[in-house]
Amino acid sequence: MATDLPIGTLLDLDGPAHLRAAKLNRHTFWCGQSGSGKTYSLGVMLEQVLLHTRLPLVVLDPNSDFVRLGEIRDDAPADEAADLAQRDIRVLHSKRGVGEELKVKFVDMDIRSRAAILQLDPILDAVEYNTMLRVKEAELPYRDMPLVEILRGTDNPAFHSIAQRIENLGIVDWDLWAYGDDDVTAVINEKPDATIVDLGSFSVKEQMQTAALAVLDQLWAQRHERVGRLVVIDEAHNLCSPTPGSPLEQLLTDRIVQIAAEGRKYGIWLLLSTQRPSKVHPNALSQCDNLALMRMSSARDLVDLGQVFGFAPADMLDRAMTFGQGQALFAGGFAPEAQLVQVGTRLTEEGGSDVAVPLR
Repeated sequence: MATDLPIGTLLDLDGPAHLRAAKLNRHTFWCGQSGSGKTYSLGVMLEQVLLHTRLPLVVLDPNSDFVRLGEIRDDAPADEAADLAQRDIRVLHSKRGVGEELKVKFVDMDIRSRAAILQLDPILDAVEYNTMLRVKEAELPYRDMPLVEILRGTDNPAFHSIAQRIENLGIVDWDLWAYGDDDVTAVINEKPDATIVDLGSFSVKEQMQTAALAVLDQLWAQRHERVGRLVVIDEAHNLCSPTPGSPLEQLLTDRIVQIAAEGRKYGIWLLLSTQRPSKVHPNALSQCDNLALMRMSSARDLVDLGQVFGFAPADMLDRAMTFGQGQALFAGGFAPEAQLVQVGTRLTEEGGSDVAVPLR
């Protein structure tokens, strides 16, 4: 059926394995320990989504694993290669000088997000926080120059104070900011088949978190447009920790939890991928109705998964301890029935792979 996504072959039965494309309108948890083939296998599914659906993908990619999703392998079947070549795949790079650059406009971000970046408390820093309410692009003399210079170019001492805070925190040195250029939200608004938000080359984690927050804030702000999107958060523990340690981390986690709780009805469907379930905030994990589980040697993690995903058969969960690379349990709405699968071969190139041991 056209609504089925070929994903590989069944382990216990002869025959192909499929996932239900229509059930990607539920949140998905994709889990497997290091070396299980988790990222490779996720790439297989994303390729099939591109081939068989019109569902736009937004991939938050902390390890630059999906930056080559538009590069087709030489050994890919000709018909599938031809179809994939027609897809509009935009890769926004955090590494400068490589392709289309990932940029964010500070003044267009949500006020709470800007305040979190600047570590402003609405009560303790009431004056500066109130000033931030007025730092909008339309109210500043907009020029193709850094925000600090724009703020200092005004006659408003409060704006000068914000400029000083930006400098003191080192935010002025981030190479994330868009000065006159289109930013990541403009690309997402164009609704390409896939937008890969490469977060892997930023020098400080706050830049990665800020870029991710800008994307998620924009999707949430436009939720009433009800444009279906699959939002893939790879290595989700980097962005949705159960123990956020800063105002920025807290706000980012809160946004993901909010989308997990309320986003489904607006067409914002999450796919959270990580190595261990305990590394992801439980209020996001508990909202997932689809499970893809690869090799997991921790008995405690399997117990936790069994409690959250009661639809996954216990005997199949136990087999995850003996899975080979690329083998997975798929259960939940997107699986016709709980099934054990050897995931198929990638059609596009991997963005990252293991470092080989040098031999003599």
